[in-house]
Amino acid sequence: MNITEKILAQHSGNDEVTPGDTINCNIDVAMSHDGTSPPTIKVFEKIADKVWDPEKIVLVFDHNVPANTIGSAEFQEVVREFGKKQGIPNMYIQGEGICHQVLPEMGHVKPSTVMVGADSHTCTYGAFGAFSTGLGATDLAMVYATGKTWFKVPESYKINVNGTLQENVYSKDLILRIIKEIGSYGATYKSLEFHGDTIDNMSVDGRLTMTNMVIECGAKNGIMIPNKQTKEYLAQRGITDYKITTPDKDAQYEKEYDFEVDDLQPQIACPHNVDNVEDIDKVEGTHIDQAVLGSCTNGRYEDLAQAADVLKGHKVHGDVQLLVFPASRKIYQQAIETGIIQTLLESNAIICNPGCGPCLGAHMGVMYDDMTCISTTNRNFLGRMGSAKSYVYLSNPAVVAASSITGEITDPKNL
Repeated sequence: MNITEKILAQHSGNDEVTPGDTINCNIDVAMSHDGTSPPTIKVFEKIADKVWDPEKIVLVFDHNVPANTIGSAEFQEVVREFGKKQGIPNMYIQGEGICHQVLPEMGHVKPSTVMVGADSHTCTYGAFGAFSTGLGATDLAMVYATGKTWFKVPESYKINVNGTLQENVYSKDLILRIIKEIGSYGATYKSLEFHGDTIDNMSVDGRLTMTNMVIECGAKNGIMIPNKQTKEYLAQRGITDYKITTPDKDAQYEKEYDFEVDDLQPQIACPHNVDNVEDIDKVEGTHIDQAVLGSCTNGRYEDLAQAADVLKGHKVHGDVQLLVFPASRKIYQQAIETGIIQTLLESNAIICNPGCGPCLGAHMGVMYDDMTCISTTNRNFLGRMGSAKSYVYLSNPAVVAASSITGEITDPKNL
């Protein structure tokens, strides 16, 4: 069996599972945020009085923080009351950050576990060797009530990545290149299992960016074997009691892809699909009005540092607003302590509180007709960040920073 199959077998009480099997799976951690908790709670209250295990549920406010409408405020109050009533201790509702950063940061993610959340980017935690996937509110309500859910065991694609990423080329470029190859729907309900020396040597921040975006080619989950940096990250949070799951030598995969990254350029996902990816030299010079640095994809410390390296000594173009959203309060604090926030402020960037911000077009930085944005977020769908007549390009943090300086999409090497 491969990694995903082994974890699902262990959590469903089976010696072995094969793709296509329907299994009933025990859940280790379940999560919902301010946008998805209320509909989950509404369904839950029709089927149960008490959650299966309050210690294994995590509630996070991140999508509209602080509340930007009366409706958002009311949604958040529903969650607060539910958490108190159910005695849920793991509630991050005071601006701690984006759920997909907060959960690993606070020690809720362990290798070889099964994690679910009412958010499509719950696949992020596969960077730690967990089976992690998003659920709808109704399915998550059943998890809150029973601690179980059903899965169809997915087919798996093996993704081999080797070589060294060059200057100003990062994990965001790699995952965009992979999505271009596979296609937006090319891995629907598949498991993407990442291997190769590039993955083995990648930082935790970089690995989280990779698994975060597997949903953008339709994947059920993305998963990696924890590397040295991942083990150190876990140890820093007091997590030492865990099992690392590796594939059998004769593990079966539906497809296998090989990527060599030595010559990879910065990649740009152009409107309005994440697989509409071009090398940066094909779109360089495209006018922009807004630049966004942040999100559950690229709002981590490493991402802010990459942008600050480019922005140091420069000013944001007078016709551009650069919005910065650290992925968590801890990252924000670290960036203050190391001078990164000062560098960003001196460049005239607008520093916003940790949260999802404009990624979903709901809060801070919403776009108007004919506006163009370059962003480190994960989706550029029509109307994703506001007006259905606006345009979103996706890139790595260094490209966002360089573009904010020039007012057009720019390769950092050309500054």
